[in-house]
This record gives sequence, C-alpha cells and structure tokens, in this order.
Amino acid sequence: MRILLAQLNPIIGDLSENTHKIKKAIRHGINQGVDLVVFPELALCGYPPEDLLLLPNFIEQTEECLQEIAKDVKGLTVVLGYPRLNSVNSEKKLCNSAAIIQNQAIVGLQDKQLLPTYDVFDERRYFEPGKASQLWSIQDKKIAITICEDMWQHSDLLKFSNYPQDPIKSLIPLNPDLLINLSASPFCTGQLRRRFSAISKAAIALQCPALLCNQVGGNDSLIFDGHSCAVDEMGRLRCCAKGFQEDLLIVDLQALCPVYHWQEDPLQMLYSALVLGVKDYFQKSGFKQACIGLSGGIDSALVACIAVEALGKQNVIGVSMPSRYSSEGSCRDAQKLADHLEIPLLTIPIESPFQSYLDLLTPFFHHKAADVTEENIQARIRGMILMGLSNKHGYIVLSTGNKSELAMGYSTLYGDMCGGLAVISDVTKVEVYALAKWLNRREELIPWETIHKPPSAELRPNQKDSDSLPEYEILDAVLKEYIEEHQSPLWIAKKYHLDLEFVQNLVHKIHQNEYKRRQSPPGLRVSEKAFSVGRKLPIVQKWA
Repeated sequence: MRILLAQLNPIIGDLSENTHKIKKAIRHGINQGVDLVVFPELALCGYPPEDLLLLPNFIEQTEECLQEIAKDVKGLTVVLGYPRLNSVNSEKKLCNSAAIIQNQAIVGLQDKQLLPTYDVFDERRYFEPGKASQLWSIQDKKIAITICEDMWQHSDLLKFSNYPQDPIKSLIPLNPDLLINLSASPFCTGQLRRRFSAISKAAIALQCPALLCNQVGGNDSLIFDGHSCAVDEMGRLRCCAKGFQEDLLIVDLQALCPVYHWQEDPLQMLYSALVLGVKDYFQKSGFKQACIGLSGGIDSALVACIAVEALGKQNVIGVSMPSRYSSEGSCRDAQKLADHLEIPLLTIPIESPFQSYLDLLTPFFHHKAADVTEENIQARIRGMILMGLSNKHGYIVLSTGNKSELAMGYSTLYGDMCGGLAVISDVTKVEVYALAKWLNRREELIPWETIHKPPSAELRPNQKDSDSLPEYEILDAVLKEYIEEHQSPLWIAKKYHLDLEFVQNLVHKIHQNEYKRRQSPPGLRVSEKAFSVGRKLPIVQKWA
C-alpha cells in the first residue's frame, strides 16, 4: 500500500486556495499511483479557524468545497480534515472531522474524540467530541483514523489534560493494520521529540505501523513545523517529511525505509520556526516590506537577520535613531550589521524632537528630577518615527523586545513595543545570545562587538540592563520555571539556591506588567508557554 502524506500550508479561511492545494496534491497522488492520500487536521479551512467556525456561511462554503474536492477523487482514497455540521442534536453544532472519500463520494466520517481546551487550544468552544473509534476498510487494510489529540492521551505526555477515554486503547481489540493521525500540532521547543514519542507509543500499543500528517506554516502567533512521519509497528521512525515547508511524502508500507535516526539541532529548529513565522505573517497578510529600529544591540540585530531570511534583503529597511546617549560603538555596530545583511540603513537622529518634548513638558514636571519618564519619551519618539514610515510606505514594523524584557516590563508602551509583529517576544535573552552566536558560526553577520558588549537600552548615561535586571542566566531560569513549568517561588528558590524574596519580587514584576503585554503586538510562539497566546491571566489581581 502506497500512501501520500500531503503536508500542506493552508491559509485560514481561504477556502478557494486551500481547495486548489488539496486538489493539486490529489492529482499528484494519482500520478504517483498511490492508494491513499492523507491531509492534516482541518486542512480545508486551516487551523485554528477560531470564531470563523461560528459563521454559518463559512461552514456552508466549507461543505461546498468538500463536495468539489470529492469530484477529483478517482481510483484512490482521500482522508481530509474539515469542520462538519453535527447531525445529532447535541451541545455543539460542529465536529472536528476526517472525511473518508472514495470514488467521488464521501463514504465515512471519523470525528475527533479528544478536544483540547488548554494552552493555545480551545476546541471544546466549537466542537462536539466524537463518540467512538472504528476501523475503515481501505485496499483490504483495516485502518484506524485519529485526529491529533486522539493519540496523545496514550502517550502520558499531556501536561494539562487527563481525558476519561483513550482512543488508542479502545482500538487495541480491533487489531488495525494501520494507524493514521491527522494533526495540526504547533511548534514549540521540544515538541517534535514529544510528537515522535506519541506516535511511536501508539504504534507499539496497536502493533501496527502508524502515519502522522501534520500541518505546516505560520498562522498568527502559532507556527506549525510539519515533519509528517511514518513509524513501524515497533515504534521506530522510518521516514520524515521536511520541516517548516510543504512536502508530499510517499510511504510504501511494503517497502519501508531503513530506520531513520533523527538528530535535532535546537537552535536550527528555533531559527527556522521564527523565519517561517515572519514569512507567513507577511505573505498571508499581503505585506512585503518590514522596517526595524536598529540600535546596535543584539535583539534588533537578531530580528533583522530573521527578517532578511524570511522576506529577502530587498524588503527589509533598517532605521537608526541615535540620541544624545547613543554610543559611537552602537551606531557603528548598526551600520556594520546593515552592511553585512546588505540592507539600507536610514539615520534619523532624535535629538531635536527629544529636546522639543523636554521644553514642552518640563514646566509641567514641577522641577522633579529626571527619571524613567525622560527615557520613555525617547523610546516613544522612535516608535512615532517607525510608525510614520510604516504608514507612508506600507511597511510592517517589527518590534524587537525579547521574552525576558517583556516579562519584567523592561520595555516602553507605544515606544519600542509598537509594531505589527513581535518577532522574538517568546525568545529569552539567553536564547537570543545563543542564536546570534549560531548565526555567526560560518561568517560574521551580527557584529561580534554587539554580542560581546554589555546590553544597554542607552536611554541615560552609562546605562546597562544589569542596572535594572538580574543576570539574564538567573532571570531566564526563573522565568522558565514559573511561566512554563508553573513552579512556585519557594520551589524555584530552593532549586537554584536563590533568596526567596528575590524570586518573589521577580514573580511580582511578571504579574505587575501584564497590562503592558496585553497591549503588545502579536508575537511568535516558540516555547511551551508564550505571553502572546495560550496564557490567560488577569491584569488586575492580588495573587502575586
């Protein structure tokens, strides 16, 4: 049996283009003589469609597109993920389903049984869970069809859910010949390893090969990495589709490839995810060019590198906005970076508008000493300049704040936080440095001076980040334990031999700055718990 895993990059809601891609993949399968074509979860509408699912006309058009696709299915079987109207009178009007299509007709429907409602997922808001597992006869094979979460309960890898049923376990008495999983499993650090483990454990439990077809592409904050795969009945990885790009992977069950030894480069994966997130955010939104404020610092340098990789150097504009506190070294580093990346660098000094604001506001400051107010005015002037260029030329401003800064509120509302996309808002400062060094592994892209100098916002004389923040290695360790692992301040203090009051103060700052993050641009999610999506905490609270 030959099976095509059609790893596609859908655009949410673009039913016409998605239908075209699906039909093209089916034609490819026919030309390659495959018996079965498998698509990702909700491939027809794209994942996650969110409240588009509440629009009756959206569901009607989805159904019309499904019928159109069915006309192209001749001489093989197609398993396609889509949202369907629930024919049973129950709580929800829709099911997250897989349509089994043969000979131009829909011959069966398999509904998703486990609907995640945690982190970035909110499927129970829209869908009624499927009731039972069953097998489907395709080319004389007994095939079990599951949808994403359905295989995860059996893996013991879920952190936030423990479902009362296990679809994999319920399939064991049915003795399937093959397991298929339609997935829309978003990328985060370590997720690929966990996904391979989950499909492997399912195959071992059912004692049959298992195939997983995963969506690829960036949809708002979420990034899907692809890496569709096949494992044998012993759970060994036999083949894997490309990562972070569309791929059409053909699996021959009678001639499986040798055991595939996967080697993951975490920094390569992280960088590829960020590049894809930027690329698809622009392409799917209809924008081409980005502008970035280049300070000579490491964060803006990394964002510029990602943007050039994603959009091409002809579509990235750097903007240097020196003030009275900008060092010659930082200005030189910004120009050197622009030269390395071969992008234009506009230089727009902010001394004149800054002095104008000081002259305007000083009479109303009642002779108070200079403080963070004057620092923020500089950042907001820069934000005004970037947004002015954006409005005039149609650029998208890429904000450059990292996760460590956003956690502590070490950023300025309507200043360095302004923009259309927060590229590294889920990347810690330690990871920023690691990515910068990784980028320079073959040639110097980011000036080494930028990497080695102490980080500074340069908004007052001789300013350094360490004046306001602890060492980033310590801060980032606390952030990971508290934000991603949900550990208590006491547990963190004991593990890292830190003063409890120090940890509690950091945790307090995280919560204290929720109001800032709520007003920031959408950010690309690359960790298990991002600020931009999947983390819901009140702004006004007295817990911490």
